[in-house]
Amino acid sequence: MVVLSQLALEPFSVIKTCKPIGLFSEIPVIDLTDPHAKTLIIKACEEFGFFKLVNHGVPMEVMTKLEALATNFFNLPQPEKDKAGPPNPFGYGNKKIGPNGDVGWVEYLLLNTNPQISSQKTSILQENPQIFRSAVEDYILAVKRMAFEVLELMADGLEIESRNVFSRLLRDDKSDSCFRLNHYPPCSELQALSGGNLIGFGEHTDPQIISVLKSNNTSGLQICLKEGTWVSVPPDRTSFFINVGDALQVMTNGRFRSVKHRVLADPLKPRISMIFFGGPPLSEKIAPLPSLMAEREGSLYKEFTWFEYKRSAYKSRLADYRLGLFEKTAGQ
Repeated sequence: MVVLSQLALEPFSVIKTCKPIGLFSEIPVIDLTDPHAKTLIIKACEEFGFFKLVNHGVPMEVMTKLEALATNFFNLPQPEKDKAGPPNPFGYGNKKIGPNGDVGWVEYLLLNTNPQISSQKTSILQENPQIFRSAVEDYILAVKRMAFEVLELMADGLEIESRNVFSRLLRDDKSDSCFRLNHYPPCSELQALSGGNLIGFGEHTDPQIISVLKSNNTSGLQICLKEGTWVSVPPDRTSFFINVGDALQVMTNGRFRSVKHRVLADPLKPRISMIFFGGPPLSEKIAPLPSLMAEREGSLYKEFTWFEYKRSAYKSRLADYRLGLFEKTAGQ
């Protein structure tokens, strides 16, 4: 049994630490109903590229219903789950993350946020696919509304005249957004053998404009601070966590920071997370907004379309610095 477990462990990355990283207590908490929310959001995006959102307006029953249905799906026998795969890119995937060799202790469902496309993938997920489909659509609709409000508060805080400069990209009918359900099973035996923590999802930044994450009460999410220190994010199943993505870092000319993050698998408890990735239309040109650049301040990035960046990111490994290919060099 030990030999088999050691062989099973080989593809997975392990983080070995002398002592567990403590939960980080300084993560900004933004109350969406706070009159000062826009100012606090700007500060959080500049310092961390990450914050927790409370009083967000998404009904708890919408959140718990989908979490329960996702748990039911991931508890199905493996042959049943495999019917919803392979991910190409949408559908069910297990352990393999992307096409370039990244592996994690995770299984997932990746869905398009267009209901017509989502329904094609969810039609085989459960005994009553309409219940699952409806729960996904209700959740995405509520989270989108919240994301629009957050992005418009960002524009207000940055004193951009056009309040919808960011949100319009997600509101667009051709918005290239997606939704992901992740399940990190407990792995006590493998973690005991490794002497460390198995990587559930390796370190990376999100390429899109914004990511909206909700999880159950199992820990595992970590973010990287500016100085390179990894800190653990305390779980909170009633709140959302907002990530600045690469595209938003570019649009703010580096003022906002695309946060590097990862997930470690828990040895005893399963972790479920649900992430909405807000992306622009494929043809949208991404470049720093002129109104955010001070006089004589040059653009740090070349202009590119979202399709060009997405294609480049898809060819990379998780931990690669994807924006490096699109940064301007001296004299450009």
